[in-house]
Parts: sequence; structure tokens; C-alpha cells
Amino acid sequence: MKKSEVLGRWTVDKSIDLYGIKNWGADYFSVNEKGEVVVTPFGKNSNVHISLLDVVSGLKERGLEMPVLLRFENILDSQISYLNESFRRAIKANNYRGKYRGVYPIKVNQQQQVLEEITRFGKRYHHGLEVGSKAELIAALSVFDDDDACLICNGYKDEEFISLGLYAVKMGFRCFFVIETPSELELIMKQSEIIGVKPNIGVRIKLSSKAGGHWTESGGDRSIFGLNTAQIIEVVDSLKKCGMLDCLQLLHYHLGSQVPNIRDIRMAVVEASRIYAELVKEGCKMGYLDLGGGLAVDYDGSKTNFTNSRNYSIDEYCADVIEQVMSVMDDAEIEHPIIVTESGRATVAYYSVLLFNVLDVTNFEPGEIPEAPPADCHELIENLYDVMNSLKLKNLQECYNDALYYRDEVREFFKHGRISLRERSFAENIFWGIINKIADEKNRLKHVPPDLDGIDSAIADIYYCNFSLFQSVPDSWAIDQLFPIMPIHRLTEMPTRDAVLADITCDCDGKIDSFIGLHDIEKTLPLHELKNGDEYFLSTFLLGAYQETLGDLHNLFGDTNVASIHVYENGDYDFVREIEGDSVADVLSYVEYVPKSMVEQFRKTAEKAIRHGKITVAERKEIMNAYETGLRGYTYFEK
Repeated sequence: MKKSEVLGRWTVDKSIDLYGIKNWGADYFSVNEKGEVVVTPFGKNSNVHISLLDVVSGLKERGLEMPVLLRFENILDSQISYLNESFRRAIKANNYRGKYRGVYPIKVNQQQQVLEEITRFGKRYHHGLEVGSKAELIAALSVFDDDDACLICNGYKDEEFISLGLYAVKMGFRCFFVIETPSELELIMKQSEIIGVKPNIGVRIKLSSKAGGHWTESGGDRSIFGLNTAQIIEVVDSLKKCGMLDCLQLLHYHLGSQVPNIRDIRMAVVEASRIYAELVKEGCKMGYLDLGGGLAVDYDGSKTNFTNSRNYSIDEYCADVIEQVMSVMDDAEIEHPIIVTESGRATVAYYSVLLFNVLDVTNFEPGEIPEAPPADCHELIENLYDVMNSLKLKNLQECYNDALYYRDEVREFFKHGRISLRERSFAENIFWGIINKIADEKNRLKHVPPDLDGIDSAIADIYYCNFSLFQSVPDSWAIDQLFPIMPIHRLTEMPTRDAVLADITCDCDGKIDSFIGLHDIEKTLPLHELKNGDEYFLSTFLLGAYQETLGDLHNLFGDTNVASIHVYENGDYDFVREIEGDSVADVLSYVEYVPKSMVEQFRKTAEKAIRHGKITVAERKEIMNAYETGLRGYTYFEK
């Protein structure tokens, strides 16, 4: 079949299936008839679609270079509404007599803009915040202004941390101190006496239940944080002794950050509910059951209990939580508690999208190979020719083994001066010709030998992309988390290249070589061949959770440019906020350089070069301008 015939039959629907955007897009992302990825911030029932390629044009007109992190305000609003409305429906359907109060854990994404928008969009639901450090508490108090929302204080707490929280209580906020270690209770009681306000106390329990996924150690007896049952009884007895048992109002646990299996969630809810009921029987005031995090994001769209997925919907999650808590409380004849969840990942993951451009490509296809070897070529090169000419479907494995052997022999001969650089280059060109031919032929085999199974990734193109993996997608490198990646345009065309992505850091780990596939993890990503002079844009999706917070300064690549977009119901949209990414001077100052001092020192070096006759005064001016312009410039590739 001719390639042109295959291309002629390619459709947008085939691109949608190939990249799985309907599976992982959660109705926020799709592809239009022009073959461009579009954002649908109001969900599938809306006709509002924003083309990411149009957004790129708007960014360029405003002077923002790639890479750019896009934040869609409406998606954040939609996710907060979805979670709260799902719980409302479950509460109503089951005649549950308590309420739901969501809280957002700041650690998931602490950016000021994110926090500000969550409190603004969440206010109609009394959606609160969770903090795990003094700095996070201070950040929370700067935006927190809802007396009916919960402010949950987790983590280790010193006197200053506790005092701030107690002042929040004094101001009328529902601020809870969750005891993580037995020693915290005494400090909380001491500070509350000094400040003159009764604390709202919670306890974090170490459940015996554990969950699968990356963060399985968050639960179980060996989890780092929380109290065992004996320690909880000690807390109860201590509060009884000082007549402050009514301060204990909340039970908290944390099963993990991304729990893919609903069965694990149900088991944990039942166990925690039983402990809650027993605390009520002990005379504790209670009233709040905090189920922590765990609501997963379906990154790969498989809807399974795979680490990067989940085998349940948000509606199912909410219904199961309500049903399990209600069942335990009714059996114990106890009032239904206010249910709190700390769903951070599911709240912000869809909100952020990284746009970046492709700078260059390396492929492993051979150059032109003469039909016959040169008359005076080395015997090893003749042997490679014999392998190439004898290659058939029935001897693929044998030819593969022979090609590797002769290629390695050529390299050894070169090391010892018995083969020239030009001869080595010629031999390796033949070798890649053989490997590419084997890769084509192996697809006709019923059973592919293990040695040949990974040959496609060995000859995959390398697309060099304008971003830093360590800064923008650190979990891909650190824990092999999958994120959806695809081109944002040209989706009416068949992608004819298989590629891995390399970032622009000079680090061999700065690459992405695991991708979401139709049925499994793929080692390559189908992409389009670059057209001369035309830019090619890719995007990584679902980056709102943790990636901005965990990013580092590897190779001194700083924060990317950021643009926040607000979409109106008529389809218009505004760039409501633009934040320029770090300049070179910014990132150097983070690692203790002083840019002004650097300029002065370099000026002295340039002046010395004038004295030694290496440059002219006019050249010094040109060099200094280049140095200072570089300091002011973006840390990423600029045209």
C-alpha cells in the first residue's frame, strides 16, 4: 500500500483514538475538525471550545516564548464544583444527615494564584484548606476568610505554628490541629492556655488498611505519621483528665495520594468509621471524619486499578464513602459526622497544561547505501553487506545477532587503529540499514523473539523539545508516572514517526520514553515529521498536581512562563494573568550568585582582555551587552 493512500484515509477520529484523549481528557480536552486540540472548560455539555494552537498564537503576540504553562481557571472551578456536587447528590440520595466539607491540601500546588482561585471558587461550597507546615499556614491565612470552611493543620507543629492556628480559632475560623505524634498534645494544651482559647483537636490514626499505587506506605502500621490505637486512647485519657474531652472533634487518616482501587478506599472508610464510633462512645465530642486524600486521577484513561489510573468515577467514590460511613454510624446509633476529604490531585491536575515546541530531531535511519561494497573495503564491512542481502523473514533473529557481532567487531578494530573513522561510519550506516529492515519485517511474524521486541524503540527518533523534564514534569523522571502527551495540531494527518522526547538539559535522564498507549505502556510516541520552517507544538496534560511544586533548577532552568486563561460562556477568553518565567539572573540568584557582582567581575575580565590586546574597546562593549542581555533572558531556548 502506498504511503499517500494511507495518509489519505487518516481522520481526526483516528488521532483521537491513537492518543486516547477521550479516555484521559475527562471531557475537558478534545480535538476539533481542523485537527487541533481544544479545551472544553465547561465539560461535554458545552459547545465552548478553545483551540490550543490559537492560544499559542495569542501568547506569541503577547511576547511569551515557549515553554508556557497554561492554567485554565474554569477547569479548576469545574473540578471543585464536580466534587462538591457529587457529594451533595450522594448525601441526598442516601438521606445522609451530615454534610460534606472539602479541603484542598496546599502541598499539591502552593502557587499563590492557585490558592487564591481555589478559595474564590470554593467559597460557595465552604471548601477549605489543609496545611502541613508553618509556611503553608501563613499562606493559607492570607487568603482564608470563610468561618464555615475547615482549616486542617497536619504535620509537625512548633509553638509558633500552634499559636498561629489558635489565633485563627480566636478569630472564628474552624481550625483543627491534627495530632500526628503523642508529644504534640501537651504543646497544644500549653499554648491554648497562654492564648486563652480552647483548641479544636483531631487525631490521625494509623489504619491497618493499605492501598496500592505509588504511595502505599502512607497507610498501614509502618506509616510515618499518625497514632496507633493505644496512643489514641492515651490522648483520650489525657483530655479526660483535664476536662477537655470536648476539644477532640475530628478523626483523620491518609491512605495515599493516588489510590487506584475503590475496594481499598471502601475498606479504609469502614475501619476509620468504626474507630470514630468508638471515640464517640468514649465521650469525645467528635463531629468530623477526615478521610484524607487518595481520590485518584485517571492519567492513562484505562479506568483500571493500574497505578496511573483508577477503576471508579468521582460519583462512585462519593457514593461509596457516604454509604460506608452511614452504614457504620447507623449500626452504632451515632449521628452522621461531617465528612471531610483532602482531595488535592483530583482538584488541580486537569487545570495546568504545558505547551512546548520541538527544536530538532535525530533519527536512526541509514543514509544511502551503495548496492555493493567498495572494492578495497574491510572484510567486516563485506560481512555486514552479506547479512543485509541475506535477510529474510525466517532468519531475522540470526541476522540480528550477526549484525550486532560485526558492528561490535568494527568498533574494536577502530579502537586498535585497524579501521579508519570513515570505514567505521560506513559500517554503522549499513548496520542501521539492517536494523531498520528487521524492524519492518518483524511485524509479519506471529511470535516476535524477545530480542527483537524492543527494536522499535532502538530506532525511534529523538525529538528535542524546549522544556526541562526536571523543572516541569519531575514525577515522570522520579517515579515513572505517566502523563498524557500529544501534538496539539496536524491531527488530520497520520503521524509517521515513532519518537522519544528529550529535553534541553545536558542529562541522559532528561527524556520521556514511556507513553500512554491504546492497551499498554508504549516506549515511543507517534509524531509527525517536521516540515521545513514550520513549528511543531506538543503538550503535556494533567500537570496541576505536584509538578510545579516539585520542580527543581537542574541545569539552572527556572520556572516557565505562565499564562492564566478565563473562558466566557460565549466562547471568548482572556489572558487574565501572565507571569514571566525566571530569567537567567533570577535562577543564578537562587543559587547564591549576585548578578550585579557578576557583571562587575566580567567587566574586569573584559578590560584585562583589552590590556592584553585580545579585544578592542568597541568589542568589549559588544561583549558586555551580550553578557547583560543573557542575564536578562529566559532560561529556555529563545529564537
